Amino acid sequence: MKAIIQVALKKTVLDPQGRAITKALQSHGHDDVLAVRQGKFFEIELAPGPSRESARLNLEKLAAEVLANPVIEDYDVTVLD
Repeated sequence: MKAIIQVALKKTVLDPQGRAITKALQSHGHDDVLAVRQGKFFEIELAPGPSRESARLNLEKLAAEVLANPVIEDYDVTVLD
């Protein structure tokens, strides 16, 4: 089983790196790009055994306690087949 965890700054938190990326893209002629928000992407391969729901709960805990800072970041967990 595989899972994907995406972590990004909350919408209310300024994203200076995303802003720099936006400006760089615009300076390269991509005028249609209005804004970029950057984040982190984790692809995780799980050992066989736990149920899908158990895996999801463990991954939610992993994201909240290790991969993201819940004060300033949101995260999304997707369990794949």
